Amino acid sequence: MAEPLAYRMRPKTIEEFCGQKHILAPGKLLYRMIKADRLASVIFFGPPGTGKTTLARIIANATDVGFEKLNAVTAGVADIKRIAADSQNTMLNPSGRVVLFIDEIHRFNKAQQDALLPFVESGSIILIGATTENPFFEVNKALISRSTVFQLNPLTNDDIKDIVYRALDDKENGYGDLNITIDENALEFLAETAAGDARAALNALELAVISSEADMLNGFNITLDIMSECVQKKSIRFDKDGEAHYDNISAFIKSMRGSNPDAAVFYLARALYAGEDINFLARRIMICASEDVGTANPTALIVASAAADAVRMIGMPEARIILAHAAITVATSPKSNACYNAINTALYDVEHKNTGEVPMQLRNAETSGMADLGYGDGYKYAHDYPGHVADMEFFPDSMKGTKYYSPCGNGAENKIIEYLKWAEEMKMSKK
Repeated sequence: MAEPLAYRMRPKTIEEFCGQKHILAPGKLLYRMIKADRLASVIFFGPPGTGKTTLARIIANATDVGFEKLNAVTAGVADIKRIAADSQNTMLNPSGRVVLFIDEIHRFNKAQQDALLPFVESGSIILIGATTENPFFEVNKALISRSTVFQLNPLTNDDIKDIVYRALDDKENGYGDLNITIDENALEFLAETAAGDARAALNALELAVISSEADMLNGFNITLDIMSECVQKKSIRFDKDGEAHYDNISAFIKSMRGSNPDAAVFYLARALYAGEDINFLARRIMICASEDVGTANPTALIVASAAADAVRMIGMPEARIILAHAAITVATSPKSNACYNAINTALYDVEHKNTGEVPMQLRNAETSGMADLGYGDGYKYAHDYPGHVADMEFFPDSMKGTKYYSPCGNGAENKIIEYLKWAEEMKMSKK
C-alpha cells in the first residue's frame, strides 16, 4: 500500500470516528447536522491529529451537495470565485450550493477571507474551515459570525489505544493480515507520547512495523523497546507563535500567582521542552514578582532579576535550574497586588482628572529668581526631623487625601503597615 497508514485508517463514516464525543455523540448538534445532511458553515479548530480533516471527509461522503477542497497555503481569491461560479452552474450543480473545505484557513489573508464572505452569506458556499489556531483570533469576525465553531480536543489515551487496535485488526487498510500484536506497556507508552495526536500514533506504529525484522507470515510482537525507538521525542502541542503558547504561559503565571510551585514548575517544564525562549520566561517571572508578590516579599523581584541576568549568561540546559529557582521563589512568596493597583489607579487619575500642579514646596529653586517666585518655599527636609519624618503636604491641592497604596498585610507588608502608621503618628505629634 503506497499511502501512509494514518491516511488509510481515516474513518469514512461518523460511526467509525473515534473521540470528540462532546460534539459527535448521537444527539449532539454536529452529529445531527451530518446525519440529516443539513450542514451550515462550520469551523473546526484544535491540535493536529484530532480529526478536523477526517470530519470534512466524512461530510463529503455523507452529503448530496457538491464538495470542493482548498488548502489556504496554495489557494487564492481566483480559486474561491471559480468554485462559487461553478456552484451556480445548474448543469454541473443542480443544488446551487457547494461544500468548500479549506484546510489551514487561518493562513488566508484578509482579502481572501473577505472574498469568501458574500458566498457564505448567500449560502452558495457552505464553508468547512479547519485550523490549529484559535479562529476567534485568526479568522475574519464576519466569517466567524456566519459559522458555527467546533473545538476538537486532543484525543484521550483510550482513544489512541482504540485507534491502534483498529489499525492492527483492519485487514483492508491496516495490518489485520499480518498477525501483529503489541505489548500493553508498549501501547501505553505510545498512547502517552502521542499526546492526543492520532496521526503521530499511527505514524509511530507504521514505523515499528516496517522497521521490524520479523516473519510477516507468522506475525510478530511490538515491544516497548521497539516502540521507544520509533517515538524518539514526545509530541506536545506547543507552537511558540500560536494559542498553545499563550495558554501555557497563562497557566504558568497563574500557578505562580496562585502559590502552587508544583504547577508552576510543570508549566515551566512544558515551555522549556517545547523550546520556549528562556529570556521570555525570565521576563514573565520578573513581572509576576512585582505584580503579584510586590512588597509582600520585596526580595522576590531581586531573585527574579538576578535569574534573568544569569540565564542570559549561562543559557540552557543549566538555565532551567535558575528559572525553576526564580519561579518557585515567586510561587512560594506571600502575595500582594498593592503596587499593581496603586500605579493603575494613579494612572487612571492622571488621565481622567484635573490633578493640579506640583506644589511649590516640592519644586527645586534652580535659580535665585525661581526662589523669589516661591519655588521650594516651605519644603521640610525629612532627615532634619525626629524619626526622619516631616509633616508636610506632598499632593497638589486637588489630590489631598488620596490613597493609592493599600498594603494587604501579607508577609513583609505587616512591617510596612506598622511603619506607615508610626510615620503618621510622628507627623500628628508635630502639629
